[in-house]
Amino acid sequence: MSPKTPVFLLKTKSSPGDAYEEIFSAPTDGFDFEPVFVPVLEHHFDEEGMSTVRGVVLKNSIGGSEGNHYGGLIFTSQRAVEAFSVLIQEAKDRGQLPNLRDIPVYSVGPATTRALRAVPTEAPLNIFGEHTGNGHDLSRFILDHYSEWYKDRSSKPPLLFLVGEQRRDIIPKVLRAASFQLDEIVIYKTSVMQSFKKGFEQQLQRTADCPRRWVVVFSPTGCGSMLSALDLLNETTGQSKPRGASPSTLVATIGSTTRDHLINKFAFNPEVCAVQPSPEGIWMGITQFSRTLV
Repeated sequence: MSPKTPVFLLKTKSSPGDAYEEIFSAPTDGFDFEPVFVPVLEHHFDEEGMSTVRGVVLKNSIGGSEGNHYGGLIFTSQRAVEAFSVLIQEAKDRGQLPNLRDIPVYSVGPATTRALRAVPTEAPLNIFGEHTGNGHDLSRFILDHYSEWYKDRSSKPPLLFLVGEQRRDIIPKVLRAASFQLDEIVIYKTSVMQSFKKGFEQQLQRTADCPRRWVVVFSPTGCGSMLSALDLLNETTGQSKPRGASPSTLVATIGSTTRDHLINKFAFNPEVCAVQPSPEGIWMGITQFSRTLV
């Protein structure tokens, strides 16, 4: 029986169930993978940002009426949603839950959308943009959708964009270039776990005899540590080392942001970039590329 192909998922396993584990655990179409979670990042709420947004929430500054300051919300990460959810629960406990029924809430993809659906509001949020998959496409979608949403207003109200400390500026650039008002508030910070590199190296040693392994990268943060653990980083130049024509360890990214970071910062070209930032997108990218190697 052929050994399973390890797929190292550089993320924390979701609870109670993880869709990546489900899709990579079941032998399908001749592929038999072993999903292995290797946590990379640790997240901390930014107290200053949390305090600012707490005030916005408690003052009922988000809503669809003329008296509300912000007319829409933008989320591009689950962590920002988690932080916002904490603030909404606080407001709910105090009996000061804001009315978010009449505003659009923009989400960059399915994972962020799933998190938004769990925010403890009285009525479901009006979530749009799940299909876009990246910041550029989401910003172009917002331009048309937000304008249509407030077409009967003399001016569009500002949007509130809740972000992490490390993020790209595509959405603000596109929206502000179109004269949209946008406030960004850093609501969480991200860092690489001190235990990541050692834990990843242990998994690599365990699977050293496997004829093929995949590494799935979900964020630009930690890419350097990942390459270093794979012994693919020239510590002097900060660039990736050359690989042979047929490397046994292959790399896939969740989307173009992480792929471009690997290319631009480390001159490293991953084998796969998921067309859609989802478990299905990663699985399809890996299996399609693997077929070219048979």
